[in-house]
Amino acid sequence: MSNDDEILQRWWRELCTALGVEPDADPEVLLDLAGTAAHAVVRPAAPLTTFLVGYAAGLADADAAGMDSLVERAERAAEDFG
Repeated sequence: MSNDDEILQRWWRELCTALGVEPDADPEVLLDLAGTAAHAVVRPAAPLTTFLVGYAAGLADADAAGMDSLVERAERAAEDFG
């Protein structure tokens, strides 16, 4: 594991604690989604995409399977964009 990976894992845990959440989400999956959005759409789409997936997951009270489904839908939308 690289130093950046360790920092991101630590940040993920600390941010979850600060926000009082225990998401059913894998940060690596979200980073992959952000990368897809950044390359398939435009760079600023990355944080907007991950925010909207998280927002949709919260509204749906999504479990891990629901989160996976939302990520897959967002990935397809980014890949099919334009």
